[in-house]
Amino acid sequence: MIGLVSILASTGPNVHIAPGPVLRLDGFNITNSMLYGWLIILFTIIFFIWVARRITVKPQAGVIQYIEAVAEYIINTVQDAFDDPAIGAKFVPFFLTLFFFILFNNLSELLPISGDGIHAGSLPLLKPFTADLDATLGMGIFTMSIVYFYSVKLGGGFRKYIRHFFVGNPLNPLYFFIGVLEMFSDAIRVISLSLRLFLNITIGEMIIVVFAWLGHFLAPVTALPFTLLELMVCFIQAYIFTLLGTMYLAIAVNTAHHNTQDSLTEETFPETIKATAASVQGDI
Repeated sequence: MIGLVSILASTGPNVHIAPGPVLRLDGFNITNSMLYGWLIILFTIIFFIWVARRITVKPQAGVIQYIEAVAEYIINTVQDAFDDPAIGAKFVPFFLTLFFFILFNNLSELLPISGDGIHAGSLPLLKPFTADLDATLGMGIFTMSIVYFYSVKLGGGFRKYIRHFFVGNPLNPLYFFIGVLEMFSDAIRVISLSLRLFLNITIGEMIIVVFAWLGHFLAPVTALPFTLLELMVCFIQAYIFTLLGTMYLAIAVNTAHHNTQDSLTEETFPETIKATAASVQGDI
């Protein structure tokens, strides 16, 4: 969000894309995004302790009702992604925590204390954690590390995990080329997850700041439509990040369970590619 000083500034709004150090702890710099992220973690723990103590068998109205509805939706999404619901149930705590952590950090950008709301010298004291590329990259690496680890563990070992990238015999040049492309696209998932979340939150923050500055004293009016839009984006991006992580894991695990020899068989691959593969194989 934008502070009063920035709204009244005649030179344009201040948009801080990169995080900056606001504290120094035992020789280690604490950036404004790290500080805000820790505060959100603390809030999340306290909030869900409060929620857990108020959940009853009989549905309740208010905040509890919405939290239960969202949690149930994420739980069903995770479990339905796996052919074996028992396997999906094991990952519900992780992906549910991931969703709410991202969601609360996304929503934190809409609070008045965020951005230029409070300053520490020339820098904002609090910067949204998910508006920091280093933070989203770390989240992407951590999430995909979990995905890779359990894809190998539940998918029958490293050999079968690598094998699921290839649609047939890797000795076939066409199948080998397709498999290499699949492995490359799998490797850049960390970057795509990180950039998608970072750019959506950062750009949304910038748009709100710009239109608030353009409105000056009418900032609440001029920024309101974009604030409401960003509110929706916060939910969507948290869901997309969680959904993609779930799908990446489920695809590897499901494929390994379905195919004890090949990840995909000749029968399940498109006819046009099978014909091309047969032609190439006949030439070698």
